[in-house]
Amino acid sequence: MADDDRDDAQNPFKGTPMEQIFGAFSSGQIDMNQIMGQMQKMFAPHEGSVNFDLAKDVARQTLAAAGPDPSPTSHQQNAVDDAARLAELWLDTATSFPAGATTATAWSKAEWIEATAATWQQLVEPIAQHVVTAMSEALPDEAKAMAGPLMGMLSQAGGAMFGQQVGQALGGLAGEVVSSTDIGLPLGRERVAAVIPSGVAAFGEGLEHPASDVLLYVVLRECAHHRLFQHSPWLRSALVGAIEEYGRGTRIDVAAIESQMRGLDPSRPEDIQEALAGGLFEPERTPEQQRALDRLETLLAFIEGWVDEVVAQATAGRMPAATPLAEAMRRRRATGGPAEQTFAALVGLELRPRKLREATSLWAAIRDRQGAEARDAVWSHPDLMPDASDLDDPLGFAQGEKRSQSDDDFDAALGELLDGTAPESPESPDSPDDKGPTG
Repeated sequence: MADDDRDDAQNPFKGTPMEQIFGAFSSGQIDMNQIMGQMQKMFAPHEGSVNFDLAKDVARQTLAAAGPDPSPTSHQQNAVDDAARLAELWLDTATSFPAGATTATAWSKAEWIEATAATWQQLVEPIAQHVVTAMSEALPDEAKAMAGPLMGMLSQAGGAMFGQQVGQALGGLAGEVVSSTDIGLPLGRERVAAVIPSGVAAFGEGLEHPASDVLLYVVLRECAHHRLFQHSPWLRSALVGAIEEYGRGTRIDVAAIESQMRGLDPSRPEDIQEALAGGLFEPERTPEQQRALDRLETLLAFIEGWVDEVVAQATAGRMPAATPLAEAMRRRRATGGPAEQTFAALVGLELRPRKLREATSLWAAIRDRQGAEARDAVWSHPDLMPDASDLDDPLGFAQGEKRSQSDDDFDAALGELLDGTAPESPESPDSPDDKGPTG
């Protein structure tokens, strides 16, 4: 008992999340040089709420621990070049959008991390800012008063720990993705269609289709994404805006974090990594966040649905393997693909494109009714876009049975986008598409 009292007196962090770490220092269980190196990284100056230099280091280490990551060969690069040229020719026949990519390239997994890091930082920063702020604001007033000038250091440490979690997630994601737009977000450089040959090969395993067909299908989707994002400059900001709104609603359960950290053994780094990967700082989802998440999932469904529809049209009569490959891609996303797992582990933000089939049907219905140009023209302005309720009735949207504005206004706006002329008023009895007002 006396020894326990003496230990308690010597450990000023008794009862706090730092208790175990202090104990490990005193017992000599940790390499001090390693700890000091980690501390230097943790408190190194960095811009924003996330120490993204640390995040990239952790991502590279996580990737290296997973196995070899050879650079693409010249043969693989040539195969990507050939697939991109053919993909663009086929897409020209399926969409009015011109080619969005001017370069096609093959990346290693490590190159994917480097090329997408800046976009990930932009996406994660709004959420991390609110997570770190929420953690500080959740401290009792007495604790804030005691911390005083250390509050800045605590925020910096929080950014470093969040960066560690981001890095682990990106390192794992790098081993699963097949292209720069694999999760429906424009992660890579503009106008660069990039695929990861090792990821494409992993996707094709067990599908019983030639490797050339699998590569061509992935490149078709990559090039279609680039066409859409280049034609619709508002789309990127809409996606980021939804993520920022999600971040603004962040609420942190500090008691739960403390409970988890007290149970960690600092002499076992793998325990800390598992806690971070399992969502140590995962916030509670608020109603505001759920609304932002719903909007984000709906927009992703429209993006992926349009890509599915356009690629299906581009490959019709040309590529028999396209239909089963499309179904394999849908299963991959529906079962919780890389995007959902990564964001869910980071901050509880899932990026699953729900109702993807309905979105694909909606774009196909517009094409059947008005043509491919009308389908594509909807992307010209966010006000022309369908909403979540339209996914429950794709055919109704395509037929003009339900609009936030009148059929007349919508068709006039769409006609002006297509050829500068408004179509005949739907109130005219001569109009075959007249469905009447919807009350």
